[in-house]
Amino acid sequence: MRVKIKLFAIYQEVYQQSELTLDIPENTKVGDILQQMITEKSTLQPWEKITRFAVNLEFVSPDYILRPGDEIAFIPPVSGG
Repeated sequence: MRVKIKLFAIYQEVYQQSELTLDIPENTKVGDILQQMITEKSTLQPWEKITRFAVNLEFVSPDYILRPGDEIAFIPPVSGG
């Protein structure tokens, strides 16, 4: 199934794009996607425990099971002024 991932802050910097589209197996959890991304880009490891997830504009836990067409956002802490 296909899902869209919106990237912000460090995720956008590492992937050098604002969104990804992935084909994933059914019953994939949103946290599984993050693990896959950390495997691909180890520089994301420090952000693993502090990233929040949103699916279809609502915050969810890492155990949320994704459905076809879901739009995921990885939201790390940000600072600015």
